[in-house]
Amino acid sequence: MTEYLGGCSCGKIRYELLAEPMFTHCCHCHLCQQITGSAFITNTFIEGTNFKLTSGKLTAFRGASGSGRGHIIKRCPDCGDPIVSYFGGTEHLAVFKAGTLDNPNFAPPEAHIFVESKVDWLQLPDEILSFEAFYNFEEIWPAKAFQRLQKVRILQQT
Repeated sequence: MTEYLGGCSCGKIRYELLAEPMFTHCCHCHLCQQITGSAFITNTFIEGTNFKLTSGKLTAFRGASGSGRGHIIKRCPDCGDPIVSYFGGTEHLAVFKAGTLDNPNFAPPEAHIFVESKVDWLQLPDEILSFEAFYNFEEIWPAKAFQRLQKVRILQQT
């Protein structure tokens, strides 16, 4: 397995992934544009138990989400960089910000979502799936990754 290490820009937060990421997509919704101050965010999914903070302590904030249910976004308390988000009221599924990896090339996008609100000046590559809004996990994710997601969903219900 590739060594997946990452952290914030000031260096106070460090983390490692204990397994391969499940899936990566770039979100072009306006909320993600606001969260990042950029054109999109690159979110990568992994089980919460496979996201390990190795130094520092994250500060939790309640953030808006397209579903209206919100999410918890954890940031470095010193530089404010967003590191990981949790949806559904648990930390069973970690959605970490791929740009915080030491080598973001280790988590390339497999899809682009909410391209209906993509900035006009950005050209997306034809070889990567794009969706006007969201997608169906089971149809788009690789089978093994979707099986991992299903296990997380079971945990979230308990």
